Amino acid sequence: MIERYKDFPMRFERTDDGVLEIVFDAPNLNAVDAKVHAALAQIWQAIDSDPDTRVVLVRGEGRAFSAGGSFDLIDEQIGSYPALMRVYREARDLVTNMINFSKPVVSAIHGPAVGAGLTVAMLADISIAARSAKIVDGHTRLGVAAGDHAAMVWPLLCGMAKAKYYLLTCEQISGEEAERIGLVSKCVDDDKLLETARDVARRLANGAQSAISLTKHALNNWYRAQLPTFEASLALEFLGFCGPEAKEGVASHRERRPPKFV
Repeated sequence: MIERYKDFPMRFERTDDGVLEIVFDAPNLNAVDAKVHAALAQIWQAIDSDPDTRVVLVRGEGRAFSAGGSFDLIDEQIGSYPALMRVYREARDLVTNMINFSKPVVSAIHGPAVGAGLTVAMLADISIAARSAKIVDGHTRLGVAAGDHAAMVWPLLCGMAKAKYYLLTCEQISGEEAERIGLVSKCVDDDKLLETARDVARRLANGAQSAISLTKHALNNWYRAQLPTFEASLALEFLGFCGPEAKEGVASHRERRPPKFV
């Protein structure tokens, strides 16, 4: 554990000079629990002030990038208004803090990538997916609006037609298809994923830091211009947690059956 980040409940590694790796490493395919969800909102400001880090690489341990928010966390939101508002603020801060983060972020996506983990993967400046990656925005399948990041980000990445198709249907997207439609930067064979992501991170770490940072800042104005869309979609998502469809969505996941929304 790197001493500077000892209070954050994720793994942190340095494999190259100037590159900090954030590793999702948790039960249930690296599901995001309450502590990790809070940390994902806070970590970017901490790394921004770290003089030893020029680039961040985010990856998952084992068979997944991240399976998204744990059902225990979702149950807490449904059952408690204070918990709902806490998670709402964290979800908002995760997106805005990543947009304003000054250093480049690379994501290495393999296996399932869902929920808060998918938010990090898609908001990375360079996203690299394994061919067999399973990208799913599962919000409407859960019974809530797609609000984490997707209404703001996906139309810019892959166009409105594809964004609507995948966000409304929750159809799974492979790494190969994600690259084809422009949702990710690059797709590689599974056994080349980490090597490729580390190579990109290394090149960025050895590049002109001010030029890279300022280019990122300018490009992220496309996201800043869409922040009203993000704020509306996030509010609508959390409104949904107060309704019957979210309860049925969670129950159907736990019981491993199709949901019955009507």
